[in-house]
Amino acid sequence: MSKQLGLFGETEGRKDRESVKTVVGPRVQFFDLETQKSADEVGGWGNIHKMGLAVGVIWDSLDREFFTYEEKDARQLVDKLRTADLAVGFNIIGFDYTVLQPYSDFDLQEINTFDMLVAVEKKLGFRLGLNHLAQHTLHAEKSADGLVSLQWYKEGKINQIIQYCRQDVEITRDLYLFGEEHGYIKYQSRSGNSLQFEVKWKTESLI
Repeated sequence: MSKQLGLFGETEGRKDRESVKTVVGPRVQFFDLETQKSADEVGGWGNIHKMGLAVGVIWDSLDREFFTYEEKDARQLVDKLRTADLAVGFNIIGFDYTVLQPYSDFDLQEINTFDMLVAVEKKLGFRLGLNHLAQHTLHAEKSADGLVSLQWYKEGKINQIIQYCRQDVEITRDLYLFGEEHGYIKYQSRSGNSLQFEVKWKTESLI
């Protein structure tokens, strides 16, 4: 596990003479999903709600584990998200929630959510992708992209989609925790210069 995970707090106790760890703090859920169809296949980006859920993955800060959902589990995914004190994602409001909304009788916009893409765009005045920020801040990068995931879905390679989506959740989580701990995120300018910008995303202030 990334050392940043300690930001959520762990306390050690004794039980039956064995040292155990109890996770304390708010329930923060890092979320990402992959779709069945592309924008072209559903008539454009105005029809994100028609793309269909292929796989959704959540990492829960209190359970300290990943939860994976396929389309048949979409209602359970919604129920899990509703337990979050804070849901964190990258383009989660504009994309992920829009894809997931048809599977829910609950307005997903009511979930307390922090969207890093929205925060970055507000700070810089332009958008930067998750992969770009991860490369320059964490020295990590995604193993594939959404187009590859769509092809995997057509080929029935669900396990590969799950691993890809899980990695995106890991990167999302670690980027958020880096920003929370250090107060900045790194990126590269068009001219190739390494830059950074201040972030003020603290879990306690977002809940």
